[in-house]
Amino acid sequence: MNRILVAIKRVVDYNVRVRVKPDGTGVVTDGVKMSINPFDEIALEEALRIKEKGQAQEVVVVTIGPADCQQQLRTALAMGADRALHVQTDAVIEPLTAARIFKSLIDREQPMLAILGKQAIDDDCNQTGQMLSALWGRPQATFASKVEIGDGVATVTREIDAGLETLEIDLPAVITTDLRLNEPRYVKLPDIMKAKKKPLDVLEPAALGVTPSEQLKAIRYEPPPQRSKGVMVKDAQELVAALRSKGLIQ
Repeated sequence: MNRILVAIKRVVDYNVRVRVKPDGTGVVTDGVKMSINPFDEIALEEALRIKEKGQAQEVVVVTIGPADCQQQLRTALAMGADRALHVQTDAVIEPLTAARIFKSLIDREQPMLAILGKQAIDDDCNQTGQMLSALWGRPQATFASKVEIGDGVATVTREIDAGLETLEIDLPAVITTDLRLNEPRYVKLPDIMKAKKKPLDVLEPAALGVTPSEQLKAIRYEPPPQRSKGVMVKDAQELVAALRSKGLIQ
């Protein structure tokens, strides 16, 4: 079956102002709106568009995290995904652990394509897709801004420092999505109601042969220093004098 596996992550909504806990042990999440990571939402939208073109038969969405993550999986099902897989754990999941879990699910589901957001907005690691490609032993195309599926190949336009680069990769493959790939669809109430009847399977990492472990430990979280107010200057001469007084220029 031509199946697409899409990975999503539950993160603090991008419209929410992130606040550090008073004891510096993390960020405040109690009572905070949580959403699908924006890059992952783009990945899901692209998978749905590929299916709507008749180039895939099923879209399976997967996430790793605590029980609350099912809310984001139901949103993904409302967008149009056919099935959801929840690898439930309260452990800290680092990129390599996530990639190993996704690889186990790929072995089980046998997708033609795995699509992930290029990074999550909470840790900005930008590593999981590349690690998954290495573990799977299949081609990758990162930072995709355009995807076209052909007969056994995918043509991907990706954003690089010098402009745009077009790759043709054999399927199965891993693709990570950039912001300009598409605009995710709006979820309607009837779709939310239908999503409640779609299958959502709950698994544990141990059932997939993966034991989460922390390679890095965050010692403390601190908010960025508060920016000082700007200063209005009358002309370029006054600007140069102000910069010189701060030791920014000689």
